[in-house]
Amino acid sequence: MKQIVYESPVGRITLVSDGGALIGAWIEGQKYFAATLQEEPENDPEEPVLRQAAAWLDAYFAGKKPAVSDLPLQPRGSAFRQEVWRLLCEIPYGETVTYGELADKIAAARGMKRFSAQAVGGAVGHNPISIIIPCHRVVGADGSLTGYAGGIARKVSLLKHEGALTDRMYVPEKGTAL
Repeated sequence: MKQIVYESPVGRITLVSDGGALIGAWIEGQKYFAATLQEEPENDPEEPVLRQAAAWLDAYFAGKKPAVSDLPLQPRGSAFRQEVWRLLCEIPYGETVTYGELADKIAAARGMKRFSAQAVGGAVGHNPISIIIPCHRVVGADGSLTGYAGGIARKVSLLKHEGALTDRMYVPEKGTAL
């Protein structure tokens, strides 16, 4: 495994590749930092996947809208988490969805009437490829900006950057990942 540290407007991001795909993008200090790694990666600024991910982030922070599909991604996690992370990749720039809406999509795909929004929230929170797999675009049903492993200030910054913040969104006084 190889890694580089990318300096971004929201902090240092450790990018990790298995040589064929990006397996991690963790913002320094976020919850579950490097939780899916089983070994310490070596620094390698020349690793092609990492250079590609850094270029993607350069474009993103420059205000462009690079496609998630432009990068080879291989986040490590259970089949359920993979299912949730695929749904996150479908959320367009400048838009948000709720945990409940994601749960409804999973329920429909599985032929169920309901699915737990809390379970979805757990999978969203454990996303190992921050920003690129846009878990910051998920909000509470009431517009609350909760549940971002990178911290609420970063979530607000990313949503502002994408033009997704609306008047109905707010930072709760109590909640997760504040």
